[in-house]
Amino acid sequence: MGISKEAYVFDESTNIYEFVVEHSFGIECVLIDEAQFLTKQQVWQLTDIVDKLECNVITYGLRSDFKGEPFEGSIYLMTLADKIEELKTVCRYGDKASMNMRMVDNVPIFDGDKVMIGGNDSYLPVCRTHYKKMKEKYG
Repeated sequence: MGISKEAYVFDESTNIYEFVVEHSFGIECVLIDEAQFLTKQQVWQLTDIVDKLECNVITYGLRSDFKGEPFEGSIYLMTLADKIEELKTVCRYGDKASMNMRMVDNVPIFDGDKVMIGGNDSYLPVCRTHYKKMKEKYG
């Protein structure tokens, strides 16, 4: 499409609302990727961007980690969002993928840190049934 804009990186200490206020001249929409890593406070800050600044906010993120546990940001996004749209993915076995399985050397892993930096290629979208079968076998 030829559309581009500079991206900003922030961490759990960033007040997103204040950041947008400081940098928002002419902003019509805030896009956030990896929104599962937002804190509860940051999700509330996003609602302030919508409600006080009348600016659209669109986020993308996962519901749960590789252990099937919800992310804090996802819980509050699903609670506070005005609208939720699910992007559907299909498990390699044909069903709707709703889980993320961490793979190391083609073996499912069910223990470890919640976040694995640089591990984007280590996750396989799978259906719940397949996830549970693999956890029984390898977990």
